Amino acid sequence: MEHQFWKDRWELNQIGFHQEQINEYLSSHWQSLGIRDGAPVFVPLCGKSLDMLWLREQGHAVLGIELSELAIEQFFNENRLDYSRQPQGGFIRFDAPQLGILAGDFFKLTAADIAPIEAVYDRASLIALPPEMRQDYARHMASLLPEGAHILLISLEYEDGMLKGPPFSVNESEVQQLFSTWFDVVVQGRFDGVWAKKKPATEVVYTLTRTAAA
Repeated sequence: MEHQFWKDRWELNQIGFHQEQINEYLSSHWQSLGIRDGAPVFVPLCGKSLDMLWLREQGHAVLGIELSELAIEQFFNENRLDYSRQPQGGFIRFDAPQLGILAGDFFKLTAADIAPIEAVYDRASLIALPPEMRQDYARHMASLLPEGAHILLISLEYEDGMLKGPPFSVNESEVQQLFSTWFDVVVQGRFDGVWAKKKPATEVVYTLTRTAAA
């Protein structure tokens, strides 16, 4: 999936994936990660997610990454956050107190770019990627995280053919196949509900723990 696809979605305001409230599964399952108070958190493909504000309110330093600078500017402006902007390696970094967002390509990140990170929140990152990109995503995520780091992953399942992605359906067997080389994967809950276009779907909440380097 080309970078321009996502930049165009933001330019055209075709952002049905954006949630106008804090994700209920984040607030109800975050504690299941068992991370320490104040642990720094990484949010991949973050858009202008309000979940970053919730994580900051819990005392975490939050770092996101997003391709669209427009999305990043909207996040800070809509939430009335003063921010600075400066180059950081091959990225542009936008910063407010305890909350930064890198503008650029997730796949170009190195562990040094996001260190120190102890936890990851992924609600709309994995399911935004087509099948041919997901293994690279899982492998690259593993390369960024130290042993013992945790991920709260919210995936989406629906009957094939019912919805055109993104968001894509990524079922439990695929999540296990993608991540089990590098992570212990635990299903925390399955929740039937409504997703895009009023079609029935199931959201699945996982916790992943980085094992010894593989």
